[in-house]
Amino acid sequence: MQINLSELFSSDGKEKTYTQDIEMTRFQAPDGVYEIVEKEPVRLTVRHVGNRKLEMSGEIRLSLEIPCDRCLTPVKVDFDLDVDSSIDMNQSEEERAADLDEQPYISGNYLDVDQLVRNELLLNLPMKVLCREDCKGICNRCGANLNYETCECDKSTPDPRMSVIQDIFKQFKEV
Repeated sequence: MQINLSELFSSDGKEKTYTQDIEMTRFQAPDGVYEIVEKEPVRLTVRHVGNRKLEMSGEIRLSLEIPCDRCLTPVKVDFDLDVDSSIDMNQSEEERAADLDEQPYISGNYLDVDQLVRNELLLNLPMKVLCREDCKGICNRCGANLNYETCECDKSTPDPRMSVIQDIFKQFKEV
């Protein structure tokens, strides 16, 4: 959904609050696609501070279903994001990029709400998602979820540097 910001430029200090629904149902992250399982309308307050400069504040509330990093069980992760941004509408996209203040959610006089949500989610994604703190993960041999079942797989992984010493131990076992 796009918001037309041109109506704010009629006078300095003009402020408007927008409530927009999030149209996207999935979030494309660098490491996969996550379902949006819950979402509330985005509330944004945009104020014209003069000379085509805007101050934007708001809140984004949604939940993503992200797989656990150890066992791949889907985990509901809640996001309560606050947005505070300054937008200089006099700058071109090239000038914003040169200032390292890229705002791909602004195009002309329009603000793309879904792109704003994507940017905020990318900045706030957790480094690691676990279904619970003591998650045991999955067996790397048979794929069993070790939180719910045990497997009989050989867990020992011999160190190749120790093979000579292991050969000595095997010789003594035979005696």
